Amino acid sequence: MIVQISRDGGQRQFKLSGLFSLGFLFLASSLFAQSFADFKREQQSEFAQYRDVRDQEFNNYLKSEWEEYTAKNSPPVYENPKPKHISPTVAKKIISVGPKIHIRVPEVQKKESISAKEKQKKKSRDISFVFYGQELSFDIDPKFKRATFYPLNQSGIAHFFDTMASSEYEATLEEIRESIKELNLNDWGVYLLVNQLAATLYQESDERKLFSWFIFNKLGYAVKVGLASKHIVLMHYSQKVIYDTPRYKFGNRLFYVVSSYAKGISQKVYTYKQNYPQAFKPLDMTLKTLPNFQEQLQEKRLSFREYGKEYKFHYLYDKNLIDFMATYPQADYETFFNAPMQEKTYRSLAEELKQYINGKNASVALNFVLNFVQKAFVYEVDQEQFGREKVMFAQETLFYNKSDCEDRAILYSYLVKELFGISVIGVKYSDHMATALYIPMKGDSVKAGKRRFVIADPTYVNANIGESMPKYKSKTPESFIIVRGE
Repeated sequence: MIVQISRDGGQRQFKLSGLFSLGFLFLASSLFAQSFADFKREQQSEFAQYRDVRDQEFNNYLKSEWEEYTAKNSPPVYENPKPKHISPTVAKKIISVGPKIHIRVPEVQKKESISAKEKQKKKSRDISFVFYGQELSFDIDPKFKRATFYPLNQSGIAHFFDTMASSEYEATLEEIRESIKELNLNDWGVYLLVNQLAATLYQESDERKLFSWFIFNKLGYAVKVGLASKHIVLMHYSQKVIYDTPRYKFGNRLFYVVSSYAKGISQKVYTYKQNYPQAFKPLDMTLKTLPNFQEQLQEKRLSFREYGKEYKFHYLYDKNLIDFMATYPQADYETFFNAPMQEKTYRSLAEELKQYINGKNASVALNFVLNFVQKAFVYEVDQEQFGREKVMFAQETLFYNKSDCEDRAILYSYLVKELFGISVIGVKYSDHMATALYIPMKGDSVKAGKRRFVIADPTYVNANIGESMPKYKSKTPESFIIVRGE
């Protein structure tokens, strides 16, 4: 008798007799044995057929005994909280000295557009999504979807890696490289692109992280994954500090859990010591040139009053670029002080400033731009505005109505460098940031190296160049941020 389970869970009985019964059972067991053997061979073949010779060696690392590592949060960027309120000083006109200023605003260079042929080629790929206004498409091996984090342990990570390593991932990898080049992405842009691709492919957060880990390794970045409470922790190597972010030390290198920035999460992970072979690149947050996103231009209007006169400004900004910058964690200050501004934003603002400063002496022109940064924005600390420390690029400070000391210092230093070609530095105290200019003027100053720089504080409302807040007149700065020239 054979018992069969029906779809609704009931049993059906069939009587079989004699040789027919034995033959049927023999045939069924033979077919089962054959299909199981085929299944095992297919699985073994899938895991054995790596497309990269490095993967077998790395697979052994994943299956070796892992060790426990404890995270430590990287330090906050300021020792002490920034003041929630800064009282203005009494306004007084600056002494007019220095050569006459004549601002020249460069023409905006045209961006290269993607050809219709290229757009059609991309539309024929397997998946697509919009990345800061730009539609991107990628070819996907069906095996990607079969890469699962199961069981929820070290073996599950090795299983995910095996499935990906035996897939035809090269086409996707090449298309990622094409997108990086086409969009002129820095490492942070690459991080966001790979994360969004992972989010398009997988619903589970752990599988997204494992996919990102695999792709970053193949792109040559030093990344690791570990286990914490049966979940995946993705760690990126960075040579520079990423503030207020959990980090793990492997040898003399620090790996950061970027996804946990400003969340205060610090936990033990189990992971491997070794790195993926030939994957050495750190995650470099530097933004030397801007991404080449599809533009979403909008207009901003600002104004401020001084000595009874109102000064008005309007300029263009790209919302896609603002959205990209908003994702940045707290990187080192050099990154923010030395990032460029979008050409159309700078050009439109420079044209507005030009009408007020052309033909004026240098001290008056520099001071006018300082007053613009002091008075056109409301002062508010990041914790009040964003709920976390958020350093803005110059582009962002122009977008938001509110900003605090380092945001204004970054904006003012950028404008001074571009409009006047003057050397400028950031001046960091334990709870404040100002700027200082390399100009032959009297007033409060700091010495950086062998050079004397005159203080210009974009947060101290009504203060002229050479006028420091009373609190900082006798304080030695913690550090200086070098603003590089062209």
